[in-house]
Amino acid sequence: MKFWRTPLDYDQIVVPRGQITVISARCKGCGICETYCPRHVLTMSSEFNAKGYHIPQVADADNCVACGLCQIMCPEFAIYVTEMEGQGLQVSI
Repeated sequence: MKFWRTPLDYDQIVVPRGQITVISARCKGCGICETYCPRHVLTMSSEFNAKGYHIPQVADADNCVACGLCQIMCPEFAIYVTEMEGQGLQVSI
């Protein structure tokens, strides 16, 4: 998508990168994290945890922008996001 102008701080904007960690023992396989991920980073795997639930897996790690929505929405506190320092992407307009 091309814009007709660029922001004044264009050269300073860096999109953060995130690393998602799933605590499989806590997960109940509800799929909320997968459903509400705005970048479609998560998918439900074919693996089962100790409780017998399908757990989420990271399908596209490069697409994670560390928004933290998955960890906010998780009712079991089974997922968290860590922002990776110095791993950001330069914005392209």
